[in-house]
Amino acid sequence: MNNKILIYIVIAGVFGTVLGGAVAYFVTLASVDGGEQALALEPLYWVSPMDPTYRRDGPGKAPMGMDLVPVYEGNQAPGSGAGVVAISSVVENNLGVRTALVEIGPFESTIRTVGYVQFDEDRLINMHPRVEGWIDELYVKAEGEFIEEGQPLYSLYSPTLVNAQEELLLAMDRSNQRFVISAEERLLALLVPQSLIDEVKNRQRIFRNVTVYAPQGGFVANLDVREGQFVQPGNQILSIGVLDEVWVIAEVFERQASLVSVGDSVNMSLDYLPGRDWQGVVDFVYPTLDEQTRTVQVRLRFRNPGLELKPNMFAQVTIEHSEEGEQALQVPHEAVIRTGIQNRVVLAMGGGQFKSVEVALGRLGDSKVEILRGLEEGDLVVTSAHFLLDSESSITSDFLRMSPDHDMEMDVAGDSQLVSDATAMPSMESTGEIVWSQGTIEHLMTSERMISITHDPVPEWQWPAMTMSFELDEEVDVSTIEPGQRYRFQMNRLTGNRVVILEFADLELDQ
Repeated sequence: MNNKILIYIVIAGVFGTVLGGAVAYFVTLASVDGGEQALALEPLYWVSPMDPTYRRDGPGKAPMGMDLVPVYEGNQAPGSGAGVVAISSVVENNLGVRTALVEIGPFESTIRTVGYVQFDEDRLINMHPRVEGWIDELYVKAEGEFIEEGQPLYSLYSPTLVNAQEELLLAMDRSNQRFVISAEERLLALLVPQSLIDEVKNRQRIFRNVTVYAPQGGFVANLDVREGQFVQPGNQILSIGVLDEVWVIAEVFERQASLVSVGDSVNMSLDYLPGRDWQGVVDFVYPTLDEQTRTVQVRLRFRNPGLELKPNMFAQVTIEHSEEGEQALQVPHEAVIRTGIQNRVVLAMGGGQFKSVEVALGRLGDSKVEILRGLEEGDLVVTSAHFLLDSESSITSDFLRMSPDHDMEMDVAGDSQLVSDATAMPSMESTGEIVWSQGTIEHLMTSERMISITHDPVPEWQWPAMTMSFELDEEVDVSTIEPGQRYRFQMNRLTGNRVVILEFADLELDQ
């Protein structure tokens, strides 16, 4: 019979009032052209899901208490690659493993910070006297007053201004037009209004006090004088600012400064008016960094037609940045594991297999992080339960990308080059080569004949320094081994990824 026959056998048992677990067996019988039928698939061996070196011929428990996982012919053995962790679909579901796709798209960043409302300094006018004298009368009494353009601000008595008026009258008496023009220009330079100069010429008289008028309308700020006060050049009398458009000075952290550009849209809210938002733009990014706070100041511009925004108000701002046409490889923030000296993600390789790989990070956005090296578009990375998977994978992982269809990418002396899998990662093929190494004993599992060692680099096998588990040869006397001590040891790499410790030697005696 040439048709393929599928046989499903489900055995379930009920013991007393306790419902036992249902065990399902899936057996495939395939027919071949000669009419011969293949036998049901049998596991090649059983392996610990968290320790790639722990193998047994039949089912049982791993040293960590987990059930051993069967490995069948034609399937990649769990842990067959450096740092690969394999778990069953049931365990994966119980752990709540979630993945996200590595995508290429426009990189959008959102920066949330705070700022303070200020006058638009492009339209802020400071009033300073150009001669010394006394404030005879002050028409503006308090800061915050609104004044119209051309409104009188103060009157000043100054001997210098009196002398300048006398020079103008003398030049007119002598009918010297050149001196007349020169005297008028001097009065204008000393902030004497043209209307007063015309009065002096028409009435042929000198005015004791000179009144100064507002060059623009706005609100009075920084009123620093009172009537009768002596002033001189350099003293600030007052400032006049407008509020129909305001600045907001915000600060962004040093690492975010590159994400802010002039023209970026900004959203602002204030506790003063909850529920109300203002839309503005980034007007200027200051070129200096504050050495104390490690922040860069950013100037934001907002329209304020209702004059609700007032100087020194505290504001929460959100800066949105996106460059048209810019494409970036990016993953969610939660997928990245930062250890301080290395950034990595857990790569979902399919079939319940996972591996920690090192990545180079670029810009940090609000919910995404840019990947410069280590991943490719379309990869799947783990976003939850990845710390547990990473802790197991990193024991033996080389942290390099591993793919049967692609070479592995490495960074050597700052240059990226492609090398083959055989040279980029420790070879686990059967070589029968015996080498010596040194390391510290971490754990000893006497009944299982297993040992965990933090060992030095093994140049013969291209292994870096790492912590991993080994089998113990039957000839090794475990009673002479003390956890926490450092030994020289001889190990043999056998078929099927097995590494067996053959002998231990005391470092002091060996030397």
